[in-house]
Amino acid sequence: MSTEQRETLDAILRQSAFPVGSDVNEQRRLLREATSAQPLPAEVTVTAAALGGVPTAEITVDGIEARHVVLYFHGGVYVIGDAFLAAGLASQVGRRTRAKVISVDYRLAPEHPYPAAVDDALAAYEALLHNGIAPSDIAFAGESAGGGLAIATLVNARDHGLPLPAAAFVMSPYADLTLAGATMETKREADPLLSRELLQPRVADYVQGQDAAVGLISPAFADLSGLPPLIIQAGSHEVLLDDAVRLARQAATADVEVTLDITPRVPHVFQAYSPMLDDAAPALDRAGQFLSAHLASAERATA
Repeated sequence: MSTEQRETLDAILRQSAFPVGSDVNEQRRLLREATSAQPLPAEVTVTAAALGGVPTAEITVDGIEARHVVLYFHGGVYVIGDAFLAAGLASQVGRRTRAKVISVDYRLAPEHPYPAAVDDALAAYEALLHNGIAPSDIAFAGESAGGGLAIATLVNARDHGLPLPAAAFVMSPYADLTLAGATMETKREADPLLSRELLQPRVADYVQGQDAAVGLISPAFADLSGLPPLIIQAGSHEVLLDDAVRLARQAATADVEVTLDITPRVPHVFQAYSPMLDDAAPALDRAGQFLSAHLASAERATA
């Protein structure tokens, strides 16, 4: 893949990164501006809906006869972003999985700290099951904090005795809010977007004095036994690389089928930059094939 592409993207991201010390409202505004500059493809339709009282964005792609549902969790360190701003990347997952995507608009901190996001995510999944969607027809996906939330929701659903979805795909999961990963330091120069200094105030917004090592806050510390097959993707140029690696190790230790897919010299949630980065589409293809295979095999097993 092109070194020039990676260097160009790195320069763009460094220029547009949130300033250290910026507050939540400023970061929300900057994210909305950046996302609105990237219009959705004409064939993607986004509709406001709800599941279990939780607002959602239903994302469909023209020409795809959806047989499955991807329940999607957006990123934004639990304080910024929303289900609609994530529609571009979510639609790429839906396209490759031939699925309708339901992006969960979970409540954000600091207005709604933990466990609001976790409660909303579980309520949305429970409602999907109550609406008659078979768990074998559902996959989870998410990026950054949404990746962590997807894993936390699997753990939460298991602990509530709910049947689990066929598989899950997480991109650059934010899985350790204690910020203890070794790459928080070793990748600080390589990461154009995130840093400990940028993340720490947002951790405080979300946990508000609670123990950040609790499994539903930081699934890198959770018991992952009994979870469905996982594919975890990350770039080697991100401070959260160690979150992905440790999450995969935690899953493997718990006898969970897990694929850890690291792309060298690309940033946090690099899959979102497919128009300018050749590494992105193949990574999404691999994840789509993984989800599709497990949705199909779960469907056969329950037939």
